[in-house]
Amino acid sequence: MEKTEELLKELDNSRMPRHIAIIMDGNGRWAKQRGLPRLMGHRKGAEVVREIVRFTVRNLKKVEVLTLYVFSTENWSRPKVELKGLMNLLQRYLHSEIAEFNENNVRLNWIGRKEKLSQSVLGTLKDSLEKTSKNTGLILNLAINYGGRTEIIDAVKEVIARVDSGENSLEIDEKNFESFLYTKGLPPLDLLIRTGGEMRISNFLLWQIAYAELWVTPVCWPDFTPAHLLKAIFDYQERERRFGKI
Repeated sequence: MEKTEELLKELDNSRMPRHIAIIMDGNGRWAKQRGLPRLMGHRKGAEVVREIVRFTVRNLKKVEVLTLYVFSTENWSRPKVELKGLMNLLQRYLHSEIAEFNENNVRLNWIGRKEKLSQSVLGTLKDSLEKTSKNTGLILNLAINYGGRTEIIDAVKEVIARVDSGENSLEIDEKNFESFLYTKGLPPLDLLIRTGGEMRISNFLLWQIAYAELWVTPVCWPDFTPAHLLKAIFDYQERERRFGKI
Protein backbone atom coordinates (compact mmCIF):
# COMPACT_ATOMS: atom_id res chain seq x y z
CA MET A 1 0.00 0.00 0.00
CA GLU A 2 2.81 2.38 0.89
CA LYS A 3 4.42 1.82 -2.52
CA THR A 4 1.12 2.60 -4.22
CA GLU A 5 0.71 5.81 -2.23
CA GLU A 6 4.22 6.90 -3.19
CA LEU A 7 3.54 6.20 -6.87
CA LEU A 8 0.32 8.21 -6.76
CA LYS A 9 2.26 11.28 -5.62
CA GLU A 10 4.47 11.05 -8.70
CA LEU A 11 1.63 11.03 -11.24
CA ASP A 12 1.39 13.90 -13.70
CA ASN A 13 -2.32 14.69 -13.51
CA SER A 14 -2.06 16.93 -16.56
CA ARG A 15 -1.18 13.91 -18.72
CA MET A 16 -3.63 11.31 -17.48
CA PRO A 17 -5.34 9.00 -19.98
CA ARG A 18 -9.06 9.69 -20.20
CA HIS A 19 -9.88 6.20 -21.47
CA ILE A 20 -8.08 3.02 -20.40
CA ALA A 21 -8.91 -0.45 -21.73
CA ILE A 22 -7.66 -3.75 -20.33
CA ILE A 23 -7.42 -7.22 -21.88
CA MET A 24 -7.68 -9.23 -18.66
CA ASP A 25 -5.71 -12.30 -19.72
CA GLY A 26 -4.20 -15.15 -17.73
CA ASN A 27 -6.96 -16.33 -15.38
CA GLY A 28 -6.76 -19.91 -16.63
CA ARG A 29 -2.97 -20.05 -16.55
CA TRP A 30 -2.94 -18.56 -13.04
CA ALA A 31 -5.24 -21.33 -11.85
CA LYS A 32 -3.33 -24.08 -13.66
CA GLN A 33 -0.04 -22.97 -12.09
CA ARG A 34 -1.65 -23.50 -8.69
CA GLY A 35 -3.36 -26.79 -9.51
CA LEU A 36 -6.79 -25.16 -9.34
CA PRO A 37 -9.81 -25.39 -11.67
CA ARG A 38 -9.89 -22.67 -14.33
CA LEU A 39 -13.02 -21.17 -12.82
CA MET A 40 -11.07 -20.38 -9.65
CA GLY A 41 -8.84 -18.17 -11.75
CA HIS A 42 -11.88 -16.36 -13.10
CA ARG A 43 -13.23 -15.87 -9.57
CA LYS A 44 -9.94 -14.41 -8.44
CA GLY A 45 -9.99 -12.24 -11.56
CA ALA A 46 -13.41 -10.85 -10.58
CA GLU A 47 -11.95 -9.83 -7.21
CA VAL A 48 -9.18 -7.97 -9.03
CA VAL A 49 -11.78 -6.15 -11.16
CA ARG A 50 -13.41 -4.94 -7.94
CA GLU A 51 -10.06 -3.74 -6.58
CA ILE A 52 -9.03 -1.94 -9.79
CA VAL A 53 -12.40 -0.21 -10.18
CA ARG A 54 -12.31 0.97 -6.55
CA PHE A 55 -8.75 2.23 -6.94
CA THR A 56 -9.56 4.06 -10.17
CA VAL A 57 -12.63 5.75 -8.69
CA ARG A 58 -10.84 6.87 -5.55
CA ASN A 59 -7.45 7.85 -6.93
CA LEU A 60 -7.55 8.43 -10.69
CA LYS A 61 -10.19 11.14 -11.07
CA LYS A 62 -9.01 12.13 -14.55
CA VAL A 63 -9.78 8.65 -15.93
CA GLU A 64 -13.27 8.92 -17.42
CA VAL A 65 -13.70 5.42 -18.90
CA LEU A 66 -12.37 2.00 -17.93
CA THR A 67 -13.14 -0.61 -20.61
CA LEU A 68 -12.70 -4.25 -19.62
CA TYR A 69 -12.60 -7.17 -22.07
CA VAL A 70 -14.85 -9.54 -20.14
CA PHE A 71 -15.95 -12.06 -22.78
CA SER A 72 -15.17 -12.21 -26.49
CA THR A 73 -17.21 -13.58 -29.38
CA GLU A 74 -14.52 -16.27 -29.72
CA ASN A 75 -14.86 -17.39 -26.10
CA TRP A 76 -18.00 -19.38 -26.95
CA SER A 77 -15.70 -22.18 -28.15
CA ARG A 78 -14.73 -22.94 -24.54
CA PRO A 79 -16.14 -25.99 -22.67
CA LYS A 80 -19.81 -25.67 -21.68
CA VAL A 81 -19.00 -26.08 -17.99
CA GLU A 82 -16.62 -23.11 -18.10
CA LEU A 83 -19.09 -21.02 -20.09
CA LYS A 84 -21.84 -21.64 -17.55
CA GLY A 85 -19.48 -20.79 -14.72
CA LEU A 86 -18.37 -17.57 -16.42
CA MET A 87 -21.93 -16.38 -17.03
CA ASN A 88 -22.95 -17.20 -13.45
CA LEU A 89 -19.89 -15.34 -12.17
CA LEU A 90 -20.73 -12.32 -14.34
CA GLN A 91 -24.27 -12.15 -12.98
CA ARG A 92 -23.15 -12.55 -9.37
CA TYR A 93 -20.56 -9.81 -9.83
CA LEU A 94 -23.08 -7.37 -11.26
CA HIS A 95 -25.66 -8.09 -8.56
CA SER A 96 -23.11 -7.72 -5.76
CA GLU A 97 -21.53 -4.49 -7.03
CA ILE A 98 -24.57 -2.35 -7.84
CA ALA A 99 -24.76 -0.72 -4.40
CA GLU A 100 -21.06 0.18 -4.48
CA PHE A 101 -21.29 1.44 -8.06
CA ASN A 102 -24.05 3.82 -7.02
CA GLU A 103 -22.20 4.84 -3.88
CA ASN A 104 -19.13 5.69 -5.98
CA ASN A 105 -21.10 7.31 -8.84
CA VAL A 106 -19.99 4.63 -11.36
CA ARG A 107 -22.07 4.22 -14.51
CA LEU A 108 -22.09 0.86 -16.23
CA ASN A 109 -21.98 0.58 -20.01
CA TRP A 110 -22.01 -2.55 -22.15
CA ILE A 111 -20.60 -3.12 -25.63
CA GLY A 112 -21.16 -6.31 -27.59
CA ARG A 113 -23.84 -8.39 -29.27
CA LYS A 114 -27.01 -9.75 -27.67
CA GLU A 115 -26.88 -12.95 -29.72
CA LYS A 116 -26.01 -16.10 -27.72
CA LEU A 117 -26.39 -14.36 -24.36
CA SER A 118 -29.16 -15.93 -22.28
CA GLN A 119 -32.27 -14.00 -21.31
CA SER A 120 -31.10 -14.23 -17.71
CA VAL A 121 -27.76 -12.58 -18.49
CA LEU A 122 -29.41 -9.95 -20.70
CA GLY A 123 -31.89 -9.21 -17.92
CA THR A 124 -29.10 -8.76 -15.40
CA LEU A 125 -27.21 -6.45 -17.76
CA LYS A 126 -30.33 -4.37 -18.45
CA ASP A 127 -31.11 -4.08 -14.75
CA SER A 128 -27.52 -3.07 -13.91
CA LEU A 129 -27.41 -0.46 -16.67
CA GLU A 130 -30.71 1.05 -15.57
CA LYS A 131 -29.75 1.17 -11.89
CA THR A 132 -26.53 3.07 -12.62
CA SER A 133 -27.77 5.17 -15.56
CA LYS A 134 -27.97 8.43 -13.58
CA ASN A 135 -24.43 8.22 -12.25
CA THR A 136 -21.98 10.78 -13.63
CA GLY A 137 -18.58 9.50 -12.53
CA LEU A 138 -16.36 6.78 -13.98
CA ILE A 139 -17.89 4.84 -16.87
CA LEU A 140 -17.19 1.13 -16.39
CA ASN A 141 -17.49 -0.14 -19.95
CA LEU A 142 -17.86 -3.93 -20.07
CA ALA A 143 -17.10 -5.70 -23.36
CA ILE A 144 -19.28 -8.83 -23.18
CA ASN A 145 -19.82 -11.05 -26.23
CA TYR A 146 -17.65 -8.49 -27.97
CA GLY A 147 -15.49 -8.73 -31.07
CA GLY A 148 -13.71 -5.91 -32.86
CA ARG A 149 -14.51 -7.29 -36.31
CA THR A 150 -18.20 -7.82 -35.51
CA GLU A 151 -18.37 -4.26 -34.17
CA ILE A 152 -17.12 -2.88 -37.48
CA ILE A 153 -19.43 -5.17 -39.46
CA ASP A 154 -22.41 -4.09 -37.36
CA ALA A 155 -21.49 -0.44 -37.94
CA VAL A 156 -21.32 -0.99 -41.72
CA LYS A 157 -24.69 -2.74 -41.66
CA GLU A 158 -26.24 0.20 -39.83
CA VAL A 159 -24.79 2.65 -42.35
CA ILE A 160 -26.25 0.60 -45.22
CA ALA A 161 -29.63 0.42 -43.47
CA ARG A 162 -29.67 4.20 -43.06
CA VAL A 163 -28.90 4.70 -46.76
CA ASP A 164 -31.56 2.16 -47.80
CA SER A 165 -34.12 3.96 -45.64
CA GLY A 166 -33.66 7.15 -47.62
CA GLU A 167 -30.74 8.91 -45.94
CA ASN A 168 -28.93 9.13 -49.28
CA SER A 169 -27.05 12.27 -48.26
CA LEU A 170 -25.15 10.38 -45.57
CA GLU A 171 -21.44 10.95 -46.16
CA ILE A 172 -19.07 8.62 -44.38
CA ASP A 173 -15.78 9.78 -42.94
CA GLU A 174 -13.87 8.63 -39.89
CA LYS A 175 -15.66 10.96 -37.51
CA ASN A 176 -19.23 10.05 -38.39
CA PHE A 177 -18.40 6.36 -38.87
CA GLU A 178 -17.39 6.31 -35.21
CA SER A 179 -20.96 7.31 -34.35
CA PHE A 180 -22.07 3.86 -35.54
CA LEU A 181 -19.61 1.94 -33.35
CA TYR A 182 -20.53 0.42 -29.98
CA THR A 183 -18.26 2.98 -28.30
CA LYS A 184 -20.06 6.03 -29.71
CA GLY A 185 -20.11 8.88 -27.22
CA LEU A 186 -17.05 7.65 -25.31
CA PRO A 187 -13.72 9.51 -25.38
CA PRO A 188 -10.99 8.11 -27.65
CA LEU A 189 -8.99 5.20 -26.28
CA ASP A 190 -5.66 6.40 -24.87
CA LEU A 191 -4.10 3.36 -23.22
CA LEU A 192 -4.58 -0.36 -23.85
CA ILE A 193 -3.19 -2.72 -21.20
CA ARG A 194 -2.80 -6.46 -21.71
CA THR A 195 -1.96 -8.81 -18.87
CA GLY A 196 -0.60 -12.34 -19.23
CA GLY A 197 2.27 -11.47 -21.59
CA GLU A 198 0.70 -12.36 -24.95
CA MET A 199 1.71 -9.93 -27.72
CA ARG A 200 -1.55 -9.69 -29.62
CA ILE A 201 -4.76 -7.66 -29.67
CA SER A 202 -7.21 -10.60 -29.70
CA ASN A 203 -9.87 -8.85 -31.77
CA PHE A 204 -10.34 -6.08 -29.20
CA LEU A 205 -11.25 -2.49 -30.09
CA LEU A 206 -9.67 -2.79 -33.53
CA TRP A 207 -10.89 0.63 -34.71
CA GLN A 208 -10.29 2.39 -31.41
CA ILE A 209 -6.65 1.34 -30.91
CA ALA A 210 -5.44 3.15 -34.05
CA TYR A 211 -3.40 5.61 -31.96
CA ALA A 212 -3.74 4.15 -28.48
CA GLU A 213 -0.60 3.44 -26.48
CA LEU A 214 -0.05 -0.27 -25.79
CA TRP A 215 1.35 -1.71 -22.56
CA VAL A 216 1.86 -5.44 -21.98
CA THR A 217 2.83 -7.13 -18.72
CA PRO A 218 3.66 -10.82 -18.12
CA VAL A 219 1.65 -10.61 -14.88
CA CYS A 220 -1.54 -12.67 -15.10
CA TRP A 221 -4.75 -10.80 -14.36
CA PRO A 222 -5.39 -12.40 -10.92
CA ASP A 223 -2.02 -10.98 -9.77
CA PHE A 224 -2.57 -7.53 -11.29
CA THR A 225 -2.53 -4.74 -8.70
CA PRO A 226 -3.08 -0.97 -8.58
CA ALA A 227 0.72 -0.63 -8.61
CA HIS A 228 0.79 -2.35 -12.02
CA LEU A 229 -1.91 0.00 -13.27
CA LEU A 230 0.14 2.98 -12.10
CA LYS A 231 3.24 1.58 -13.81
CA ALA A 232 1.30 1.41 -17.09
CA ILE A 233 0.13 5.00 -16.65
CA PHE A 234 3.67 6.19 -15.86
CA ASP A 235 4.90 4.51 -19.03
CA TYR A 236 2.07 6.19 -20.95
CA GLN A 237 3.04 9.59 -19.55
CA GLU A 238 6.64 9.16 -20.65
CA ARG A 239 5.69 8.59 -24.28
CA GLU A 240 5.36 11.30 -26.91
CA ARG A 241 2.04 10.93 -28.72
CA ARG A 242 2.55 12.39 -32.20
CA PHE A 243 -0.51 10.95 -34.00
CA GLY A 244 1.45 10.70 -37.23
CA LYS A 245 3.10 14.11 -36.92
CA ILE A 246 6.84 14.76 -36.62
